[in-house]
Amino acid sequence: MNITKEIKIIDLALFIKKSKSLIISDLHLGYEDALKKQGVLIPKLQYKEIINRLNYIFSKLSKINEVVFNGDLKHEFGSINRQEWKETLNILDFIRSKGAKIIVIKGNHDTILNPILKKKNIKEIKELRINNILIAHGDYIPKKLEKFIIIGHEHPAVSLRDSAKYEKFKCFLKGKFKNSVLIVQPSFNNITEGKDVLKEKTLSPFLKDIENFECFIVNDNTHEILNFGKIKNIKKI
Repeated sequence: MNITKEIKIIDLALFIKKSKSLIISDLHLGYEDALKKQGVLIPKLQYKEIINRLNYIFSKLSKINEVVFNGDLKHEFGSINRQEWKETLNILDFIRSKGAKIIVIKGNHDTILNPILKKKNIKEIKELRINNILIAHGDYIPKKLEKFIIIGHEHPAVSLRDSAKYEKFKCFLKGKFKNSVLIVQPSFNNITEGKDVLKEKTLSPFLKDIENFECFIVNDNTHEILNFGKIKNIKKI
């Protein structure tokens, strides 16, 4: 589904058609080990699910020139755990095996990511501009904006009622920030379901009022994208 004329939603990623750039946000690799330290034990299935999702995306696009990781590639703030070392290096090798260039944008969790990136000769950057599109993690507002802005950081999701129960869905948000069209993408990590933007306070400085933002829900089973309209109208359902 096209979210703008030049930008397409595919699964939990965005694809810039002209440059053939795939934008992925918030993988939070190593999250299972971080939970283990807190006494929460869950199966280490995240990496396999991410690879399956990436394989699906690559199968649906005829050409991907570059993959942009838009912040929070790994999870731990102050260290690099064993799982992060292994899985981050494996993800980078996987992308390169597909013939795509890798660009890594620094996220607020990426305080100690460079030791891993150096092993693959990759440099971290603060933000990226592709023609009139600015890509930044979303934890700060760059000094220079563009016509279109893509951010992550927020992990947007919505909880919808299905008969007697609620189910949470990851979603994309599209709205305005000053004179720019702002697109917020969900986490590419299945463990972090996301923040319910219908009920919870937003975190990013880009997102002060999202009532008029459009919400695009991702069906995790079918990969279908559904436009649910504006946030203020979903709240009335």
